[in-house]
Amino acid sequence: MNTIEQQLWDYIDENLSVSEAKLIEDKINVDAEIKLQYEALLSLNLAFGKMELDEPSMSFTRNVMEGIALAPAPVTMKTKVNTNIIYGIGAFFVISILAIFSYALFNADIKFSDLNFKINANFNLNKFITPTMLYSFLFADLVLGLVFLDYLLRKKMVHK
Repeated sequence: MNTIEQQLWDYIDENLSVSEAKLIEDKINVDAEIKLQYEALLSLNLAFGKMELDEPSMSFTRNVMEGIALAPAPVTMKTKVNTNIIYGIGAFFVISILAIFSYALFNADIKFSDLNFKINANFNLNKFITPTMLYSFLFADLVLGLVFLDYLLRKKMVHK
């Protein structure tokens, strides 16, 4: 719908302000094409006004509600979960974690020959704490933390 047609519909429905209605009225009086379109829309509006609106029967609501009452209520599905699938997914993640952990340990620069635990020796800690060693330690802590969280959550589920 173009803007002039929308403006004409608003003019017919009296949805315009006084100044806008005056502008549209001037356009209708000046332009013959707009006047022809206005008359067509006005006749269409009169035809719509003469139409009788369809209404549902008086018992429509009652019939619909009875139909809904007769329909079976939805039931939650009770399916059995295949535990082999769960164990397979768990095994995949455990193997993935172990592979990443072993890769990190394999690439770590740990030399046990550098360890000198004499009581009088100067013990240099910077030699042993490397970024790889720190990441390996944090990774192991994360895994242990997740195992502990799983233990706590399972314990709560059992009590419910």
